[in-house]
This record gives sequence, structure tokens and C-alpha cells, in this order.
Amino acid sequence: MRSSTVDAMRILHTSDWHIGRTFHGVDLLGDQARALTAIADLVAERGVDVVVVPGDVYDRSIPSSDAVAVCNAGLEAIRDAGAIIVATSGNHDSPVRLGAGAAFAAKGGLHLITKVSELDRPVILDDDHGPVAFYGIPYLEPEITRAELGVPKARSHQEILDAAMARVRADAGTRGARTVLLAHAFVVGGEATGSERSISVGGVETVSASAFDAMDYVALGHLHSPQTVAGHIRYSGSPLPYSFGERSHRKAVWLVDLDETGLASVDRVDLPIVRGLSQLSGTLEDLLADPVHAGVEDHYVAAELTDAVRPLDAMRRLQARFPHAVHVVWKRPDATPGTTYREKVHGRGDLDVACAFLSDVRSEPSPREARWIEQALREADRVGGDSVPAADVAFGVSEVPA
Repeated sequence: MRSSTVDAMRILHTSDWHIGRTFHGVDLLGDQARALTAIADLVAERGVDVVVVPGDVYDRSIPSSDAVAVCNAGLEAIRDAGAIIVATSGNHDSPVRLGAGAAFAAKGGLHLITKVSELDRPVILDDDHGPVAFYGIPYLEPEITRAELGVPKARSHQEILDAAMARVRADAGTRGARTVLLAHAFVVGGEATGSERSISVGGVETVSASAFDAMDYVALGHLHSPQTVAGHIRYSGSPLPYSFGERSHRKAVWLVDLDETGLASVDRVDLPIVRGLSQLSGTLEDLLADPVHAGVEDHYVAAELTDAVRPLDAMRRLQARFPHAVHVVWKRPDATPGTTYREKVHGRGDLDVACAFLSDVRSEPSPREARWIEQALREADRVGGDSVPAADVAFGVSEVPA
């Protein structure tokens, strides 16, 4: 904690670290380590007292040893910078694994809330105005938690959250302390980015913001862009972009100050861009030569190639200029969008369908190739009898002579 002369407790709200996540198959642990270092630096620079992390600390329920090492190093850096940490489990985390050793970790300033039984057992931290109660609602799957929460017929996340919040309010009412709530949920009014995993399993996944009434500040996790649901209810988003749909998002954290009456202020602080994301479109040669792309050579790049003929070895050639290119697709410039395969082949002969398929996946067959295809079809008719209707044929070409 800061000096006893401070007027407010300062909280940094971050979430959805997803340590161990890959990006189009690329290991992000180095980027994630840099992002956590930036958060630790911010803790030191801004005199943060408490860092809250409402879920999805890891990307997998069983993280790799390397992911655990990166996460532990980040937590240690934040703690060394002077902040106590309060974290809950998200839908990507294993509550059992994340919460292992929680009692021991709490002695060192890392408070992990991962169990239903801990909903109404807040972490109590004091400043010179008195206590602040930090409650944690980890991700609660209705099918798994409804019995323990005393709502055996509950099917939706709203019903589960209402039961959990009833416990929180009952405890908070006996304390008279300022309250901060961590929750991992999809609140109505929030906007998904596309890189979040759905939390709906046989029920409605969204919950109402009114469920969080009477809390001084609600730190939300699950959605990956920073956004405000209400003045005191916010998502911090993830510290890194995890899809190209997030390339226009500036990642951030919220700095939250509490005074003697409750919420005093909330300020957004943008995080450093570890590596940019860019989507490019054009012919392969244009992408490799055009100087307009010089500024994105160090970005993660997704390229849409518009060459008339599918370029050979496109990814390797792109990575010569864009070493972090991670995705490439070929889009024929004369392709007809929205046409189904059945519509394309309706009323056409076998030879026409086979040649069209080769054109779609490579380039228009040469006259010599077309004769070879015709000869193969004739042989198939001779051996197999009646020809198969073109609309029901699927051709696969593994090698075509030059």
C-alpha cells in the first residue's frame, strides 16, 4: 500500500491475460511477458495499491510449464512494483489449478478467488479511510454451480449470477465497507471482439448490468476490448489483441480511485503496442514491392492475395518481407461471391466441371491438360459404366503435368 497520507485507494483493472495463447499458430509468450512488464511498470509509476484480474489468467485449463513461468514472472513483477493482486478464474481457467495454493499465495499478496464457497468471503484491504472489501465471482457454469448456489433449476447465467450476488450483498450489508467486485461474465451492452470463447452451454449467456447494483466498482472480465457498461461497471479487455478483428483496438487498463465515500474517479491508460496487426490485400508482387507497406513490416500480417493465378510458396515469400506474417488466403479477382457449388455445376458436363475446379484452385488448364482430363473421364466411364452426374462429383487434383 502507499503512504498512509493518501486520500484514495488506487486500483488497476486488467483482465483476460490468456497466458499461453497462440495467434494463428504463433507463440505469444514473449509478447505476453512484455505486456505484463508494462503493467508492472504502470503499477510503479502510478502508485497502484491493488491490481484486479477478473478471469482468464491462462488460456487453457492445463497451461504449459512455459505459460506458468511467464505468468508467475508477471505476478512477481507486479507484486515487486508494490501492488497486492486479487484475481478470479475465468471460463478458460481451471478453478482447481489456478486456485491451488491460494491460501499460501495470499500470504505473499496474491489473492486467488476460484470457488463458489468464496463468493461471500471478500479480501479486506485497508487505507486511511477504512476497509475496502474485494469480492470475486469467478466464471460460474450453470450446470456445475447451480446446486451449490441453491438454485437447482437455474439454466441461465442470469439466474446463477443473481444467486451469487445475493450472497455477496448479504455479506456486504454486514460490513459497511466500500466494495469492489470482480466478475467474469458477458453483460448486456458489452461488445464482443470475436476472439472470446462463448460461455453459453445450453443456456442464455448474457446477464444484466443491474445485477451489480450497490457495488462501488465492478471490474469485469471476458470481453476483450476496453469498454464502459456503466460509470462503475467496466471491461478492461485483454492486454494484447487476439484476433485481427481487434487490430483497431487500443488496449488499455482502468485506473480506479476510491475515496472515503466510494468511487472517486476512473481513468483509462493505454498500454504500449507490443506488435501491430495489419490486413493487406493485393497481388503478391505488389505486397512484396510496394513501399506503402514499409511501416507494417514488423506487424502480424494477414494477407489476401488477388493474383489471377495462385502464387506458389506465398507464405515463405511474404515472410521474407513480413517476418511475422501469420495468415494468407488467395482470392481470385474474378470469383463470383455467394454462389454455391451446386449452382456452379448445375447443367454442366463432367469435363467442364473438372476444368472449372482446376481453374478455381490453381489456374485455367492448358489445352494439353484439358485433353488429359477428358481422357481420364472417358476411361472412368469405360471402367465404371454410367457416368456420375456432374453435380454429385467432387474432383481432387494432386498433381497436374506441365
